[in-house]
Amino acid sequence: MADHHPERQSAIDAHGIIGDMRSAALVNDKGSVDFFCWPEFDSPSIFCSLLDTPEAGIFQLSPDLPDARREQIYLPDTNVLQTRWLSDRAVVEVTDLLPIGDSEDDLPVLIRRVRVVSGQATFHMRCAVRHDYARAKTRARLDENEVVFEAADQPSMRLSSDQVLRVEGDAAVAEFTLEQGQGAQFLLGGFDDPRFKEGAADLCMERTLKFWRDWTGQSNYRGRWREMVNRSALALKLLTSRKHGAIVAAATFGLPETPGGERNWDYRYTWIRDASFTVYAFMRLGFVQEANDYMRWLRGRVSDCHGKPMKLNILYAIDGRQELPETELSHLSGHGGATPVRIGNGAYDQVQLDIFGELMDAVYLVNKYGDAISHEGWKHAVEVVDQVCETWQQKDVGIWEMRGEQHHFLHSRLMCWVALDRAIRLASKRSLPAPFARWDQTRQAIYADIWENFWNEERGHFVQHIGGTALDGSMLLMPLVRFVSAKDPRWLSTLEAIQKTLVRDGMVYRYRNEETRIDGLDGTEGAFAACSFWYVECLARAGQVEKAHLEFEQLLRYANPLGLYAEEFDSHARHLGNTPQALTHLALISAASFLDRKLSGEKNYWQP
Repeated sequence: MADHHPERQSAIDAHGIIGDMRSAALVNDKGSVDFFCWPEFDSPSIFCSLLDTPEAGIFQLSPDLPDARREQIYLPDTNVLQTRWLSDRAVVEVTDLLPIGDSEDDLPVLIRRVRVVSGQATFHMRCAVRHDYARAKTRARLDENEVVFEAADQPSMRLSSDQVLRVEGDAAVAEFTLEQGQGAQFLLGGFDDPRFKEGAADLCMERTLKFWRDWTGQSNYRGRWREMVNRSALALKLLTSRKHGAIVAAATFGLPETPGGERNWDYRYTWIRDASFTVYAFMRLGFVQEANDYMRWLRGRVSDCHGKPMKLNILYAIDGRQELPETELSHLSGHGGATPVRIGNGAYDQVQLDIFGELMDAVYLVNKYGDAISHEGWKHAVEVVDQVCETWQQKDVGIWEMRGEQHHFLHSRLMCWVALDRAIRLASKRSLPAPFARWDQTRQAIYADIWENFWNEERGHFVQHIGGTALDGSMLLMPLVRFVSAKDPRWLSTLEAIQKTLVRDGMVYRYRNEETRIDGLDGTEGAFAACSFWYVECLARAGQVEKAHLEFEQLLRYANPLGLYAEEFDSHARHLGNTPQALTHLALISAASFLDRKLSGEKNYWQP
């Protein structure tokens, strides 16, 4: 598999995602499922051609219509995906879904349904399951009218269809012709999944459509960007574990932040930071249950079964596993030749002091709009804040998980301030016991430290870390977390400096790496999509509403045709990095909500 065939891989933004809140699959606009980890988000892949060739696993299903125009849409207000072919000879659609099961323990089953809308078409199907990231030898065998995929020490899978299947090269294949109004279906799942019985696919489709539409209908967003906001909310919900309540950062691993480069990471885990930001987005749209579920999951990370406090890590597996050692999949050639392809994430044992601020901000919001904090929960919160009081002056790797030298990062200080500020507010509102004097004294000390040590008088702007002169996209959170007024002269001069240094056509870079190599890696990454939406909100809050509106509309055009975003943009605004990225979509929701109210002239904004 070492030989690379770039013509066989689809662009990152040429994909839709389907999911059942236990796992997710990417479907490209050619009708192929080229990425699917099964049965969990962070399980080994069974289809991984997105990061190699079709030999790494793929489920191809398409009509023989080479001149057709291809389109992808979601069935309205759902995560059910439809890929369509339009040609002179025929109009064809393939509908893909991972149905929502009756139980949170149901294994994911991939349902693919073909229908000829008009004309006649011949279809080609090839399903090549490749277990364990294509490291295990997978055998395919006929079992009556179905095909079973087996590999040593791996769960067996079954492919069922109403078409005649045969086995070629340890893959299931089929060719068939359908007339107008005719259809076919394929189901891939666990060996003994009960949904393989006749007629089950219709019921699965009906229930899944109802689930997503009922859920979307709970949104309280009625603004001008309703379609994009709802799509972002659906993407966030799809990345949320139905069983555990945890929220993964993205559905994929190994998709490069630099074309052909080494910046390739595994994002199928729950970052305290990203998930806490997601709570903010869910709350803003009125999805209180998701926020409550996440906080319940989080309680299991900060205390053991006996209620004793535990060290808070920056990321976890969805089931709470703390150790996620990084491994390179050297047999995969990477997307566009970008290697190494990594699974696991070595950042799990890094020190990032900012996570306490994001955590306490989420705790504060859930208490304000969701479930009140419990007695045990408040005890743990006090321990977290006391820890901030002890550690806020230390160096760390910062929000961007730098793999170079540690520094005193502005964003880490800022979020330590947020941790104390939200804890003091929460204790005051709920009349909870707290060492107010010590907390307030520390909060004031951090406030003074930021203004004295991170403001560069000569440059006229805040700096990324003590001793440096660089800017950082995370500074855009300063007014958003209410540390500084959005119209403060020092903040406005910093915003102007960010515009000159980090912004390119509304796309914002996290930092400039060319000279300093501050992140310890070669090359330069793309523009960071979440920072770009933070920038829009900063402009709007600073009173530059028309500019914010224009920049926001431009960013909306950089979504893929389905309204999805990856982590970053390249110089042509094409997508880079893992996809879809929760942090990007929640930043979009926040910007859309605030900007819409500004444009509508509302005075009473939703306040965290």
